Amino acid sequence: MRQQLITLAGGIAALALYTGILYAGAATIRDRESSASPDFVLETPDMGEAEPSVAPEDVPFDMSDPQAADTAPDAGSQGKSSSHATETTARAIEPQQFGLPDEVTTKPLERIEPRKPLSDTSKDKPQAPTILLQPVALAAGLIRFDKMTLQLDGIEPEAAERTCESGGKSWPCGMVARTAFRNFLRARAVSCDIPGDGTGDTVTAHCTVGGQDLAAWLVANGWATPLAGSALEEQAEAARKAKVGFYGDDPRDFRQTPMPFDDPSAAATMDEPAPDL
Repeated sequence: MRQQLITLAGGIAALALYTGILYAGAATIRDRESSASPDFVLETPDMGEAEPSVAPEDVPFDMSDPQAADTAPDAGSQGKSSSHATETTARAIEPQQFGLPDEVTTKPLERIEPRKPLSDTSKDKPQAPTILLQPVALAAGLIRFDKMTLQLDGIEPEAAERTCESGGKSWPCGMVARTAFRNFLRARAVSCDIPGDGTGDTVTAHCTVGGQDLAAWLVANGWATPLAGSALEEQAEAARKAKVGFYGDDPRDFRQTPMPFDDPSAAATMDEPAPDL
């Protein structure tokens, strides 16, 4: 029992000591704050001294008149009105005239035509070629596509019913030319420079296949006749001298086609009689 009392007394003493330390610390902090912050005194000027004095001769009223004396402004109000007038006497700025000369704001606006372009933009830009798929040769130089028929530019149109004479025989050179043209196309894509106004059932244009000019190929192989004054006339003359196409014999008659013998040994074997089977 005695041990418990001693323990209780010790705890009460410790609490009292802790409380005293807290009060002592709070008093020390208050003393430091009061010594660090000096007392400032805010001085306010006397507004009566700043009021300007008004001389009697500056007052435009007769002070002897009691009615005028009642309506006359005092010195304080006069000073305030003069300062207010000074602040409101700034030049008025109109937004529609700010930064513009008088000759612009006083004259009425006039609409003028736009300036023409410095260059023709339509001529400067090259027209992209048109890619046409699934060509069908109707004749030499005449191609039919899905929704358009195209005649090659620079050559005369050839009819598939044309016939030619060679060696006293007539052969369908128009059909042969069409077959040769179909074999050259082989359903490849055709690139054509179709004009912008190319409308109608048949359109005339310059076309190529794999970079090869179709009209030049037909003329060089003798399957087309160039127009007068065309640059293809020299190739047509070369085909006429070589007797190819319309200017030669029927290419279907292989007996009229000489067989080249570049190998001498091959020529010797052909001269030997074939053995009987």
